[in-house]
Amino acid sequence: MIRHRRIAAAAAALALGTVGTAVLGFAGSASAHVTVNPQEAAQGSYGRFAFRVPNESDTASTVKVEVVLPENAPVGSVSTMPVPGWTVTVERRKVDPPVEVHGSQLSEVVSKLTWTAAAGGGVKPGEFQEFPVSMGPLPQTGQMVFKALQTYSDGNVQRWIEEPTPGGEEPESPAPVLALAAATPSAAPAAPDADDDDTDEVSSDDTGLATGLGVAGLVAGLAGLGLGGAAFARTRRGPARDA
Repeated sequence: MIRHRRIAAAAAALALGTVGTAVLGFAGSASAHVTVNPQEAAQGSYGRFAFRVPNESDTASTVKVEVVLPENAPVGSVSTMPVPGWTVTVERRKVDPPVEVHGSQLSEVVSKLTWTAAAGGGVKPGEFQEFPVSMGPLPQTGQMVFKALQTYSDGNVQRWIEEPTPGGEEPESPAPVLALAAATPSAAPAAPDADDDDTDEVSSDDTGLATGLGVAGLVAGLAGLGLGGAAFARTRRGPARDA
């Protein structure tokens, strides 16, 4: 009986492992496109983000990556981190109204970033590369869609420019999307706990009771002392009258 249970448990584990491998395999193939990481941030904040570029070709290397910042969500401060073997060029555009950064009004913002690999370099088949960027303050909008172009050494260009549809299926060539949540207000001081109030009341009652008992004991002691003194006085007067 125990042997049968062990065989059944092993079979179930094997089935779950097979299903898990299949699910992970599908997830891996579905996510093989240009993404921005992390994929969530807070409005008005600054952050470090990386555009992750996997190579989907079996024979060619990725030699150029272009990322277009959304026109409807300008960012005042954008800076790049050096990537060994790559050079980056920055394009700008005029904006009206200006974008405020640390009290300054900026009439120009970054519109496009282009990374180009050195000769003989690039992202080879089976590899991926990240291109870090610092951005902020992030705009007051629900999301930022970055359209990206991935150029291969054989001349092919993969255009990751399709915007997601709310509630719809993922596009075949989706653009990287950064979801922006409203900034969380600072937490208000916590209200006193009801149990703490009860404890304070009990402590006050206990103190009052102890004080009352102490006063009663003192009064009783004084009364006893007075009675004892009166009895002593009568005792001393008694023999005098007899004489």
